[in-house]
Amino acid sequence: MALRPNNNFRNNRREEEPYRINGLIKGVQNVRLVGENVEQGIMDIKQALAIAVQQGLDLVEISPKADPPVCRVTDYAKFKYEQKKKQKEIKANAAKTVLKEIRFSPNTDDHDFNFKLKHAINFLKEGAKVKAYVHFVGRSIVFKERGEILLLNFAKGLEEVGKADELPRLEGKRMSIMFS
Repeated sequence: MALRPNNNFRNNRREEEPYRINGLIKGVQNVRLVGENVEQGIMDIKQALAIAVQQGLDLVEISPKADPPVCRVTDYAKFKYEQKKKQKEIKANAAKTVLKEIRFSPNTDDHDFNFKLKHAINFLKEGAKVKAYVHFVGRSIVFKERGEILLLNFAKGLEEVGKADELPRLEGKRMSIMFS
């Protein structure tokens, strides 16, 4: 019978708390006290702890870098829950940038060019970034100038809707340009 490893160690690791609370607030004499049902102002750390204990709440160090450090009298579990909720809301509201790619060949015809230009205009109006590139296959790399002219014309067509982040750049067999 083979011995199984003891995997109980996973739960033993504790997450380090981002805020110092109650007796863990050390190295300071005075703190700026804030919170509900509390006289706000600068006071001695022992006096602030006594106020928190008297109300049955925790003293949480909000801003340790301030002079003096800012502490709030609150329920720590509730405070952590609210902070986590705020972080989740910020993350949800963060704009997720979408990148749309449009591919050309050095011999792209006018109709195809205009068709792709209309799509790029729609993408930019929706708030996406557009990366247009000319893909050189085989010996078509000889026509680098055609690709550059094509991308510059593309940039000219998108002037009203978006701006080019940089000039066309050749990377291997691709010449690309970004718009936002």
